[in-house]
Amino acid sequence: MSAELLFVIPMVLVPLLLVLRWYSGYRREEAAKAWAARIGWMYMGSDASLTQRWRGTPFNTGNARRTSEVVAGTYSGKAATSFAYRYTTKRGDDRQTSTFHVVTLALPAFLPDVQLTPDGFGAKLERVMGGQDMVFESEDFNRAWRVETSDPAVAHAVVHPRLMERLMQTDARGLHVRIEGTDILCWSGGSPDLDQVARRLGVLNAIVTSVPRHVWLDHGYDPART
Repeated sequence: MSAELLFVIPMVLVPLLLVLRWYSGYRREEAAKAWAARIGWMYMGSDASLTQRWRGTPFNTGNARRTSEVVAGTYSGKAATSFAYRYTTKRGDDRQTSTFHVVTLALPAFLPDVQLTPDGFGAKLERVMGGQDMVFESEDFNRAWRVETSDPAVAHAVVHPRLMERLMQTDARGLHVRIEGTDILCWSGGSPDLDQVARRLGVLNAIVTSVPRHVWLDHGYDPART
């Protein structure tokens, strides 16, 4: 292969890859618009405030943090959103972009952080290195889920036997979930899968509705009055 051809190939491929990346993003945005219109939600495109709203994973890391494919509406009377979240990390001259699908549901009051993540190899490694993992009465639940919290008393009250049973169902297994402030959210790696939004909101709503009344009362909200 001639030196001239080796020089020309990158000049052709790089613009082509950029066009393909733009077109892929355009198609995802158009799909989000159509999906939102179909269910009566609002298409917002991007919302910079979402990149700073939460502290925990996958937020508060990397650079060039941004959102896209943001759609917002209500689910079971609660404000809900679905969006793509991206950030860039750099190691030497290598740049890598990480993409997550985030789904959120508003809480009626502030609650301490409670995070539930799949208890896989990574979680076990973190425990060996001193990471937190609360222990509950169900061994099956302990094997399936890792629970971290800023308030163990609240976490024990929230993760009661009925919720443990709910979280062992197929639609909940494998999700990454966190109660943080006035929201509950879940996230997964990759671009948004709108076919999964209803399922994920169903799991989040099941967690919210199972929070004991005394926990809400301790945080200034009485569900019996709504």
